[in-house]
Amino acid sequence: MHPDRSASLLRRGLLAVVLGSSAVLAGCSATPQPEPTSTGDPTPEITTLGETPGASASPSPSTEPAADISIPVRCEDIYSAAMLSVLESGNPPLNDPGVTMESTEIVEALEVLGSGVQTLRCSWGLPSSYGLATNVTIVDEAQARAVLESLPDRGFACEDLADGTVCRAQQSDGENSFGETHYLRANGWVSTRWINFGPQGYTEDIVATLWG
Repeated sequence: MHPDRSASLLRRGLLAVVLGSSAVLAGCSATPQPEPTSTGDPTPEITTLGETPGASASPSPSTEPAADISIPVRCEDIYSAAMLSVLESGNPPLNDPGVTMESTEIVEALEVLGSGVQTLRCSWGLPSSYGLATNVTIVDEAQARAVLESLPDRGFACEDLADGTVCRAQQSDGENSFGETHYLRANGWVSTRWINFGPQGYTEDIVATLWG
């Protein structure tokens, strides 16, 4: 065969091989797939160290101090050490049997005290026109309401004190000063009547000691 013809045939064969290979490669290429569409960007979940994903943290319930009280066995235990010192030095003795003064002159309050309620009576001083008497008493809701409702009409001024209510009245006849203080909170009632002897902060000290 003539050399030029042989070369021409060789070039045609190589071209056919190249074209065939291109066709095969084209037939093996993957059909392009559409991009996935999103209906909205998901909000990433933020997890704090130590938390379980998806779990909501609930606050721990706060524990309120109990408002109810128990009456101490001894009168000395209703006072702070500082107030007890003032009383012992200022107007002894404690609970002299001759002192008959009640811790209130309000009829409704006396009725509660005389109804058999649990109470502790503490007096300071000798039988005279100088001293005080206090009752720490356990009352129910109806008894506490009866005491509180009886006070405003008797000239008592009431206000909030340490999550309870304190009511005070004071008078003077020119020679003597005397008065009453009542404090009620939850199941506790502190009533005090005094004559010419009312230490500053007396009721507040009992409240702080009993309710802490």
